[in-house]
Amino acid sequence: MKKFTAILLILVMMFSLSACGAKADEGSSDALPTIGVTIYKYDDNFMSFVRRAIETKAEGKATLEMNDSQNSQATQNDQVDTMISKGAKALAINLVDPQAASAIIEKAKKADLPVIFFNKEPETSVLASYDKAWYVGTASAEAGVIQGELIANAWKANPEWDRNGDGVMSYVLLKGEPGHPDAEARTKYSVETIVEAGIQVEELELQTGMWDSVKGKELMDAWIAKHGDAIEMVICNNDGMALGAVQSLNASGYFDDGKFMPVVGVDAIPDVLEQIKAGKMVGTVLNDAKNQGGATFDLALNVANGKDPLDGTEWTLDEGKAVRVPYVAVTIDNIEFAEEAYK
Repeated sequence: MKKFTAILLILVMMFSLSACGAKADEGSSDALPTIGVTIYKYDDNFMSFVRRAIETKAEGKATLEMNDSQNSQATQNDQVDTMISKGAKALAINLVDPQAASAIIEKAKKADLPVIFFNKEPETSVLASYDKAWYVGTASAEAGVIQGELIANAWKANPEWDRNGDGVMSYVLLKGEPGHPDAEARTKYSVETIVEAGIQVEELELQTGMWDSVKGKELMDAWIAKHGDAIEMVICNNDGMALGAVQSLNASGYFDDGKFMPVVGVDAIPDVLEQIKAGKMVGTVLNDAKNQGGATFDLALNVANGKDPLDGTEWTLDEGKAVRVPYVAVTIDNIEFAEEAYK
């Protein structure tokens, strides 16, 4: 009987320890804060890398409630409501429409939730209207300036690109989404920087390709049919449209038998780095997806845990409550640097 009682006591103790261990495990899981994240559309080339960077950084640190807004602001608004109702401790929002930031802030205010906007920048006044709102992205003008410098330097180094020898760079420009701060700034400052470098320019075409490679190809097809070799430079607000332009140029016989067309983009996504190595693009500008995603998560995790957004990080905020991740010009000469950013 005593032996039976001893065995029973041992079994009870083992069960109790197992139960305590299970509760400890449950507690550690529950301790991970939930961060609600929306991406304006998953199939955007650049944003897919930002999303991956956020997911990679979140491993073991937070639970992510990820959402594809499918380029619909109404869908994104509903997703924000759902994330709030599910108990998210912070929001990380890649806006579909930057003008919708005030509506998102109102939702966050009512729930007393911090919000980190990223990649698409709200108006400074809107961001300032809520003490728990911040932004992670870039200085929009910087990409245009760096792209313009890259183009100007390459043009001067390759006088044969001026096919008719008139001393004027005749260009076409694939613009991103109209009204998007990055699209407007990249368009303005890239051309202004080229002119400031002492190069005369002629705009043959400027139309929106909506950041999309298919639209970029369609526009380039039409421009080649209309202008042919009168085009001397293809300027693209992003690499997605640049890839579409290269596809169109390939189909028209460029990049074979010495027939070349200079194409420059922005983002430095891996597919474009391969095109640079193949000699089919002059260069691009690194829009650092890894660090944009990393900074977004760092700030979101801090505020979800009730800390200062910059606590324990190397990021800094400017006067507009924004973390600015710098751009870098990329050509064949520093291709390894850009490749490292996507590892």
